[in-house]
Amino acid sequence: MIEAYLLHLLILICIYAILSMSLTLLTGYTGMLNLGHAAFFAIGAYASVLLVMAGFPFWLGFLAAGGVAALFGVLLSIPSLRLRGDFLAIATLAFGEIIRSIMLNWTELTRGPLGIPGIPKPELFGIVFDSMLTYFVLTIVVVLATYVVLKYLLDGKFGIALKAIRENELIAESLGKDVKMLKMQAFAISALFAGFAGSLFAHYITFIDPSSFTLSETVLVLLMVVLGGLGSLVGSIAGAIILILLPEPLRFIGLPSSMVGQLRQIIYAGLLIVLIIKRPKGLFGEQWFGGIVSDSS
Repeated sequence: MIEAYLLHLLILICIYAILSMSLTLLTGYTGMLNLGHAAFFAIGAYASVLLVMAGFPFWLGFLAAGGVAALFGVLLSIPSLRLRGDFLAIATLAFGEIIRSIMLNWTELTRGPLGIPGIPKPELFGIVFDSMLTYFVLTIVVVLATYVVLKYLLDGKFGIALKAIRENELIAESLGKDVKMLKMQAFAISALFAGFAGSLFAHYITFIDPSSFTLSETVLVLLMVVLGGLGSLVGSIAGAIILILLPEPLRFIGLPSSMVGQLRQIIYAGLLIVLIIKRPKGLFGEQWFGGIVSDSS
């Protein structure tokens, strides 16, 4: 039983590591605060589940989860191109609430608040990932692939251009960077990997409903990014590990379930306050020394 519990935590860490890395690209590198990231998570989950339960193979549902989420990322980026700061955050927040409202009310497709039960486990190359060990192997492979792809993108010219937008959009544009296209690409890639995470989440839990994709999910992932350090993929993974494991001891001290959720929020808030005071750049965030960027140890 202990082994199953540990594997469960590891699987959740992997899923949220993918989510936090995807948000790092948009918020950490590009400087665009997205408060609707859980919507991409939800879109990926529902797209994958609906296709698989319609008889399509898992690999197609998984790819469609990322593709459909990326399409919505592009659509969200279009009205957001002229928005910055608080206005962008409000626009993305509204997008997230619109998607959740659609999930609640389009009952013919999503079953609304009743949710979709009986979601099958993934099957690839004749292997059914129906045990926790095999599912962990699947999720860790996706985490590694996500890290490698994003590392390649963000360490190259694309990542440098995104940082230029983050630091000063007008200067980046004056240097010949196509800021609008770069923002659209950042939204699309960020949403793509969030969609993949949504697919893995749905087929692991085997039940989804709109309550799994609220604003609190976005806040949790954003806290992982901030804790790990803006602009750090390793930090995003570290943030996911810490925030998934941190509230777990509450399960073993006999508190009522209604109190556990509230205490978890208090712990998250307290951690954020300490982080802001003691290490405002996060655990692995970028530090500025005389205008030169270096990774904090």
